[in-house]
Amino acid sequence: MKQPAAPIRIWYQSFVDPAAQAPYVARLQNRLREVAAPGVTVDVHGISPADRHFHAITEFRCAEQTIHAALRAETEGYDAFVIGHFQEPGLTECRGAVDIPVIALGEATLLQACALGRRIGLVTIDPAFIPWHEAQIAHHGLQQRLAGIAAIEADLPRFMRAFTDAAECEALRRDFADQVTALIARGADILIPAGGLPMLLFSSAQPFLIGKVPVLEGIAVVLKAAEMAVTLHRFTGISASRAGLYAKAPAGAIEDFLGPTVVI
Repeated sequence: MKQPAAPIRIWYQSFVDPAAQAPYVARLQNRLREVAAPGVTVDVHGISPADRHFHAITEFRCAEQTIHAALRAETEGYDAFVIGHFQEPGLTECRGAVDIPVIALGEATLLQACALGRRIGLVTIDPAFIPWHEAQIAHHGLQQRLAGIAAIEADLPRFMRAFTDAAECEALRRDFADQVTALIARGADILIPAGGLPMLLFSSAQPFLIGKVPVLEGIAVVLKAAEMAVTLHRFTGISASRAGLYAKAPAGAIEDFLGPTVVI
């Protein structure tokens, strides 16, 4: 008789501060519990300070903390590591550093969008991220699948208000809907809120459609991608190709990364 599947433990790395952004974290944990398959445990971890300044140097800071978290997740026996930030800084380095599957919110959602539609419309949370997403799309080789990128203007405090204030939540939905009109006119047949914050905010209304065009719920997507990655890893022993970009980092490189660094 076939044995029941072994439990799965997933480390979900958010880029918010669990204390300062408690309403978001509580809602995220609830959503992950709703979506998780039986036997799957998801532990949400944060970053302090949060990813609160929309700039490449902040993404770089958070990337370093994320790499440390991935190494810790593997040491603590987790079966997979999720980068729960659409911009996915540190993805390449995390995949090269650990032998458990590393799944990223941005990559997983973009790939699922390719299975559901032909032309992707991204709506980011601030215009500052448009160049980042353009580079992200190019990195994943999806330029021909992109209808365009638009942006609302919503900082972290506004999103935190929207998680507890129905009027603010509705205002953000209107801002999002206003931005997708031009994307749909350019051929977008699948829409992505490019961030864990708007994804979670809109997750309670499923399916979420703008006309006939679906708005993809990336929180569910990335968790299911992580569950599948763990199952495949157990069957095949492969978490990532070691032949190219995700070549395994030598032990010395990991030791240097974890050790003190001095600029001389």
